Amino acid sequence: MARSERTLARGAEAVAATGTGVAPGSGALPLVADVTDEAALRAALDAATGRFGVPDAVVCNAALVRADAIGELAQSALLDAWAVNVGSALTAAAHLAPAMARRGGGSFLLTGGMPEPKALGKAGVRTLARLLDLEYGPGGVHVATVTVDGAVAPGTDFDPDLIAEHYWRLHTQPRSRGEHDVAYTGAEATAPPA
Repeated sequence: MARSERTLARGAEAVAATGTGVAPGSGALPLVADVTDEAALRAALDAATGRFGVPDAVVCNAALVRADAIGELAQSALLDAWAVNVGSALTAAAHLAPAMARRGGGSFLLTGGMPEPKALGKAGVRTLARLLDLEYGPGGVHVATVTVDGAVAPGTDFDPDLIAEHYWRLHTQPRSRGEHDVAYTGAEATAPPA
């Protein structure tokens, strides 16, 4: 899933051009859904699991980042950000993580905001990750956040390919070493401040 059909089309074309996919012949399945529309998000997740099965890894990267200094953001705008940042991840987790736990494992990874909590929505993502870990961790689901401390752009210290390595590392690391919070500063990944 992506924010626009154009982004999805480019991604599907790239998968087709490289011949990579989840399984031989499976390719990509472009899906569009407003993550704040619970029914649409669940329908897209059902379409994906119907095609590919229960996921080994889920990455929740939806974000509506707004400065929300005390008293500067209207409650409706705060709730809009919360719906994207926290509500969509909660919906995805409630829809996918139980099956992942029944299967005995997988990774549910969330993109956090800045290492210091400057936006309530992204601070909520960290709390959500802890709650999800309590619920699904015993079933073998590794829940973690990757907090990106900069603007993502190809060819920079915040190149998407560099950041993706941290998601992959979290997904493949042994459960005994299972990190739950990684802060990517562009130079290295560390545990964010508590």
